[in-house]
Amino acid sequence: MNWVASLVEPAYLFAAGLFVLSLHWLSDPKLARRGVRAGVLAMLVAVLATWARPEVSHHTDIARHLWVIIPILLAIWPGVWLANIPLTAVPQRTALSHAFGGLAAGLVGTAKYFYWFQDHPDQLTPFRMTAIVLEIILGYLTFTGSIIAAGKLQEVKWIPQRPWVYKGQNFVNLVAFGAAVVLGCLIIFMPDRSWSPWAYGAIVFLALNFGWMLVMPIGGADMPTVIAILNAYAGLAAVAMGFVLDNKLLITAGALDGSSGLILSIIMCKAMNRSFSNVLFGAFGQVQAKAAGGEQKAYKPDTPENAAAMMEQASLVVVVPGYGMAVAQAQHKVRELYDQLKKRGVTVKFAIHPVAGRMPGHMNVLLAESEIPYTDLIEMDDINPDMPQCDVCLVLGANDVVNPAARFDKTSPIFGMPIIDADRAKTIFAVKRSKNPGFAGIDNELYFLDKTFMLFGDAKAVVGELVKNLSSGSGMH
Repeated sequence: MNWVASLVEPAYLFAAGLFVLSLHWLSDPKLARRGVRAGVLAMLVAVLATWARPEVSHHTDIARHLWVIIPILLAIWPGVWLANIPLTAVPQRTALSHAFGGLAAGLVGTAKYFYWFQDHPDQLTPFRMTAIVLEIILGYLTFTGSIIAAGKLQEVKWIPQRPWVYKGQNFVNLVAFGAAVVLGCLIIFMPDRSWSPWAYGAIVFLALNFGWMLVMPIGGADMPTVIAILNAYAGLAAVAMGFVLDNKLLITAGALDGSSGLILSIIMCKAMNRSFSNVLFGAFGQVQAKAAGGEQKAYKPDTPENAAAMMEQASLVVVVPGYGMAVAQAQHKVRELYDQLKKRGVTVKFAIHPVAGRMPGHMNVLLAESEIPYTDLIEMDDINPDMPQCDVCLVLGANDVVNPAARFDKTSPIFGMPIIDADRAKTIFAVKRSKNPGFAGIDNELYFLDKTFMLFGDAKAVVGELVKNLSSGSGMH
């Protein structure tokens, strides 16, 4: 079957091209489905081509092939389960995907090292050992870091949502990482010594610990950036794995994954006016201590009936979606509100902040699910010039991304972060579950403006009441 083996490299090239096209098509909402199908086909071709490689396909022992078949079969159920989770849980699902990718890279590197150590020590060249060390450090820290990120996003009780900080944490983190790097350098040049497997195990232990120690001090407000960074780590681990396995397609796919994650991280940091080091070590989202006896600001509660009446008379309504909309799964009610207002000739736009929700594009995905036209989803920089002409701004569970304190309060943890200019609208209605602060741990100055009115309650229920008042005509004047 030499002719089959001769097709491996062309198949890899074909799959690599599909991966590139997949990313290109995914950047356009109209072509996103095509991009997903291209990615699936590319992965299928990659698996079959790898199976056809002579070192795999020429084995007559069926047990060797079962090591490939059985894991694939076992992975089907969790894969189907992950594919059918609600869109509101996509951020934590994405974090889990990064965890699986990191764990796979780490396990492959570990298996390859011990196989070569026992049977082919001459294969442990400095180049290969460098790739293995990078693979296991990035892979294992991505695994534990992504598990913690998923837990924070899922609001697991035993994982604190706020930054978990302690005195000297950055020093401890850097020492742990530095120790892993030093041990890595030792086994790169002395991989076959009797103590090398123990040093290798210590690197794995340090990497696993460094992953969760890196993410635990980071607050929920930074989770979109953290997910993007973990995506970059997982991609880089895949690149290193490609060098270890001498697989060009894995190198290409990992490079695409890692570079896209890095670019996304840069975009996210720019959207928050922050640096990588500030995200990783700044503990953004830490609860700010309130001054005793400070001025108690008052909210102005209102009713959905009054809000519906204001919206009905508006020319332009801008909706600012946030995590509150996602957690309430209110996107379909939002579509009903959109339809009711459009029937009355009201222009409705959705202001999308780059870091709204828990991952990049979170709001876009949810609103697309409810089939709101993509042309009405306006990015922050494009919608802000229109905000002074906005008659009613409806803030749906967004908090820090509309907080005016980002412009003027130099003591605020979000100072300098670009925000949606909701405060420049003529009237603001803010839907909020409670009076608790957002993930940055600070009060939102928007809520205390004279023209801001609060609609307390679950976003789905509140928007449902708005729709009910509009459809029954009780909001008409």
